[in-house]
Amino acid sequence: MKNSYKTINQQAQAEIVEKKSRFIANVLPVSSEEEAINFINKIKKQYYDARHNCFAYVIGGNIPIIRFSDDGEPSGTAGKPILDVLLGENLENVVIVVTRYFGGTLLGTGGLVRAYGKSAKEGILLGKIVEMDTYTKFFISVDYSLIGKIQYEITNSGHILIDTQYTDLVKFIVYVKSQLIEDFTKSIINITNNNVNINKENEYFLKIIDGQVVLD
Repeated sequence: MKNSYKTINQQAQAEIVEKKSRFIANVLPVSSEEEAINFINKIKKQYYDARHNCFAYVIGGNIPIIRFSDDGEPSGTAGKPILDVLLGENLENVVIVVTRYFGGTLLGTGGLVRAYGKSAKEGILLGKIVEMDTYTKFFISVDYSLIGKIQYEITNSGHILIDTQYTDLVKFIVYVKSQLIEDFTKSIINITNNNVNINKENEYFLKIIDGQVVLD
């Protein structure tokens, strides 16, 4: 498993209708191929009366596991468009199953590609894309005159401000990507002319949505 990757936050379901055909996308964050296969089988059992249960999944690692299936649809019209959604968003550890109930009107290969891709995309959006990465917590204490400089450095460098405490000094609690801690420390010391108390705490593997830490 890599130290940083993008996935989805939660299981979700989305449905679209194209020319009376229903496309139901079920998405799930997973940590192994076994979990992905179990989910696919569960969805197939749930929608046993559907004509097609097409899927794709990507399991991250040094050698990623990538699988997809058209499940009876014309080759390249279902599993590949679903997979393209995962790869296009650079997602890992996600499985998507799109169930199709035929509505009586043929969509053609182009229509199928668009419908499977669109439903998969809608499912991903409802599942909420998250960034998983290693962060180190910092405690920074400075004089009130340095508040602006510290705030600017934190926000403009993409670090995550957790809390600001106002006592005799101002204390900032910040999450910094672990690969950036050396640059961050040097920058804080530089902009404060070393008039700062900076302490590094533990390293955490965090889930980030829209710049906000999500605590399970």
